[in-house]
Amino acid sequence: MTEAFSERLSVEQLVPVLGQQIRVNIRWGEGVPLVLCNGIGASLEVFDPLVEHLNPKSTVVRFDVPGSGASPVSLLPYGFPYLAAVLGGLLKKLRLDRRGVDVLGLSWGGALAQQFAFQNPRRCRRLILVSTGTGALMVPGHPRLLVKMMTPRRFLDHRYAASIAGDLYGGTVRDDPSVVENLFDRQLMAGSRVGYVHQLLAGAVWTSLFALPLIRQDTLILAGTDDPIVPVVNARIMARLLPHARLYLHPGGHVDLITNAAALAPVIESFRSDDRTP
Repeated sequence: MTEAFSERLSVEQLVPVLGQQIRVNIRWGEGVPLVLCNGIGASLEVFDPLVEHLNPKSTVVRFDVPGSGASPVSLLPYGFPYLAAVLGGLLKKLRLDRRGVDVLGLSWGGALAQQFAFQNPRRCRRLILVSTGTGALMVPGHPRLLVKMMTPRRFLDHRYAASIAGDLYGGTVRDDPSVVENLFDRQLMAGSRVGYVHQLLAGAVWTSLFALPLIRQDTLILAGTDDPIVPVVNARIMARLLPHARLYLHPGGHVDLITNAAALAPVIESFRSDDRTP
């Protein structure tokens, strides 16, 4: 597929769902669509490096949750069950869930992906969990790092983001912190402070720890052994509790899926195309 043809198949729009206006970007292709759920505070452009290394013929769906990127802020706080319903409504309106979808969640987005899979056992074919955990009941990172996660400053001040990137994200970012500054520069909008607080609250009152045995989808757990935010022990716990899980460990950090997409995108493609039972 040529670059021009690929660009012509990419569509971006605002879609009204359950009282929200959701900005969505779809790269139309073929096969089972891959839905990408982003980390806290991040807009859909942050996934650009990953999308560039995925199969160019596949359909890829990205979106901004309320209050992030170019999706207007929600009037009220929300939880992950509601967000999963919003995502389900979005896919239904776009007619993208007829054959089911594969859902990938990065960090905070991993909670949304787990919740969506739990609520939609027939609509979610496969689940990919990256640098994520079980929410409020998980092994936390160092408190010194978690304090820096409490505000959206790194999304608003990209030089500040670069200055803390190595300690915060680990992995390949330790060698080149400027990659985070360049990555956040891609964002169309950084989102609102209220939206960031809503995302924090959603994560603070949610856990999947007791529901994981009920998630029956084939699941790939992708985790870095140098992840200061979500220690790798969380991936091992999830792999034990999920009935059909594969654990893939790499030597990178929290955002290596983005900063080292060339190495990790093939792992995702291999999992999606593998017909074997885990």
